[in-house]
Amino acid sequence: MPPIVTLDDLTAMMAEDEHHRYEISPEGVLSIMPPPGYAHAIIATRLMVWFAQGGVPAERIAQAVGLRILGRDGGVGGRIPDLVVWSKAQTDGVWLPVADVLLVVEIISPGSEGIDTVTKRLEYAAAGIAQYWVVDQDSAQTVTMHHLDGNHYTVRATMPLAWLLNTDPTEHDLG
Repeated sequence: MPPIVTLDDLTAMMAEDEHHRYEISPEGVLSIMPPPGYAHAIIATRLMVWFAQGGVPAERIAQAVGLRILGRDGGVGGRIPDLVVWSKAQTDGVWLPVADVLLVVEIISPGSEGIDTVTKRLEYAAAGIAQYWVVDQDSAQTVTMHHLDGNHYTVRATMPLAWLLNTDPTEHDLG
């Protein structure tokens, strides 16, 4: 392992290890996660289908794609949200810029609560991502919608996933 891990290093590590996801904070903190479980994947799929059926073009929605996250101190990190919605289609790449990101969704897995609800929330807000949704894997699959307010997120709504899926994506400021 190199003393300072770059996004290129992460890309190489993921190419060699298909059983883990590798992320790095802008401050250089490496996170290694196992692949998501079945329930996690079903939640992501249900959301993706909901977006598509609601009129969001397929080329503007992606699961598990890397985002380049710039830190306040100039560091560069890489996060892999469970779902991303963009304002326009992106060019192909491993670590995409956040400039056109409308929404990132993180589905909380056992052991990821702190990173998903605190660390990533702060990083995504600092990156200027307009919306950040967190989905718990509790019995209601609770969705908490955070909206950017200045340089931090405020909670706009909290609801069961089933309720969300009975709305239209256009009701949630996703252009």
